[in-house]
Amino acid sequence: MKRIYMYTLYSRIWHWLQALLIALLLLTGVELHWPAFALFGFATACELHELLAFVLIANAFLALVYYLATGEVRQLIPEPRELFSLMAKQTRYYLHGIFRGEHHPLNRHPERRLNPLQQVAYLLLLNVLLPLQVLTGLLMWGASRWPHLLDAVGGLQVVAGLHTLGSFFLGAFLVVHVYLATTGHTPLALIRGMITGWEEAEHPEQAQPEAQS
Repeated sequence: MKRIYMYTLYSRIWHWLQALLIALLLLTGVELHWPAFALFGFATACELHELLAFVLIANAFLALVYYLATGEVRQLIPEPRELFSLMAKQTRYYLHGIFRGEHHPLNRHPERRLNPLQQVAYLLLLNVLLPLQVLTGLLMWGASRWPHLLDAVGGLQVVAGLHTLGSFFLGAFLVVHVYLATTGHTPLALIRGMITGWEEAEHPEQAQPEAQS
């Protein structure tokens, strides 16, 4: 095993801030739907939900600028060559190989941290699910300001239903993400890497030289 510098300081800050924002949005969203779940109080939950949503939008925009400016956006783009066969290998590993102690089918390194399944999942999250949540959330937030826009897409019931459905998918993604974060060579290895920036390479001969933060 050899330590490699996998995550920059900005990537780590962005990751944990985004995780915190999504978790709090889900919690406040639950209270808005079921006031009996009195964690913050309905009025506070409503105000907090709106504030967190705008912070999440700003954080996502800053990340877009950062990823485009640094070229890190390549991390999210799957390579078309052997994409489906690599996805099949990764799926087999998650469903079977991981429980038999097999090695990960793909080597992680700073230039390619995500496997093909993760890349596809993040593309759907960033290009479909989050925009859907932002759009439906803005329409509900501005219902009294732009009622014609709300009516044009089916009314409040349709928009709220789509927003709630998106929240369930977002919650499912968060659960799966936390589970996969425990599938390193030790349960805390990947989580520790997202805190410190350093990870231990499973295949030392393919590790990059240590970098300085």
